[in-house]
Amino acid sequence: MDRLDNTVRPYAWGSATAIPKLLGVEPTGEPQAEMWMGAHPGAPSRTARGTLVEVIDADPERELGAKAVAKFGPRLPFLLKILAAGAPLSLQVHPDLQQAREGYADEERRNIPVDAPYRNYKDANHKPELICALTEFDGLCGFRDPARAANLLEGLGVDSLKPYVDVLRAHPEDAALREVLTAVLTADPAEMAHTVAETAAACDRLGGDYTPYAGIAHHYPGDPGVIAAMLLNHVRLQPGEALYLGAGIPHAYLNGLGVEIMANSDNVLRCGLTPKHVDVPELLRIVRFEAGDPGVLRPEAAPDGEEVYETPIDEFRLSRHVLPGSGGVHDLTRATPQILLCTAGTVRAGEHELTPGQSVFVPAGEKAEMSGAGTVFRATVVA
Repeated sequence: MDRLDNTVRPYAWGSATAIPKLLGVEPTGEPQAEMWMGAHPGAPSRTARGTLVEVIDADPERELGAKAVAKFGPRLPFLLKILAAGAPLSLQVHPDLQQAREGYADEERRNIPVDAPYRNYKDANHKPELICALTEFDGLCGFRDPARAANLLEGLGVDSLKPYVDVLRAHPEDAALREVLTAVLTADPAEMAHTVAETAAACDRLGGDYTPYAGIAHHYPGDPGVIAAMLLNHVRLQPGEALYLGAGIPHAYLNGLGVEIMANSDNVLRCGLTPKHVDVPELLRIVRFEAGDPGVLRPEAAPDGEEVYETPIDEFRLSRHVLPGSGGVHDLTRATPQILLCTAGTVRAGEHELTPGQSVFVPAGEKAEMSGAGTVFRATVVA
């Protein structure tokens, strides 16, 4: 197995302290948002044999296994991250596989440069993802019931929100959510900025259920995404709890440290809370206008002490081992590629000693024994 040397991305929303605290190093004073583990071409992990992209390209079947290559092609189909949100991320959705293929092909036909700021589809893949909390973790996930969203907006006492309240109460669920989100994102910018300012002041004054939105408005003054965010469920995860974000589900991470895993894609349609491009017509094509419970996941027990976060897709499988340090050895050998990430304690993976934030890549079929006292997240695929 290969010890990984991973890149930390300094996005502006990142916490300046959470990842350094996990790694046991001094903060730099700059935001440290995400640490990437995998073979994404934007920031591949490095090994003694070269980057993980180079290692896999040299012999895909040996590194990934014949079944994984047959199912996903000669590439690692997931990206594992440690994510540290110190401020809200953009409100966003991801396409399903068919939508991604169609959108990518359309933008290719129109010769839109891949790095153009107004391009939506960087690749032809979908981007389901899972976030598992390492600390208390706040986020937004999926639409509230329209009646509950109407009550929340009405409670602010902001006159310019009343038309949205009336629509949410008068129309069927999907039509109401679609009409209000469309109206918010296409409103006159100056009028919307005034509405958001009034909303922010009311959220500050009222507190309670409005507190998360006061924080969002502080970071994104005047952004229509502040109003759009109030249509969504607010979720607070406790350590070990997780959220699965499938295609078309609007979401945003607000604050906290977590382990994130996703299909290897960069396709994002933004709804707000960002200075980046918002393509409203394409967004409305992708969003699933369905209210529902966000569905907090807790790990399910499997053999050998493994705890699995069950999801409906095959590009990734995330599980957790909490090792008691009793001297036993756990055999994690699989016929699929793995990344093992330590998040607490000290564990031994093969010949490598891992402390929090350290990780290894295990090629398919390679013997993988683990021991020690600590917590290890295991990322692999279903093939």
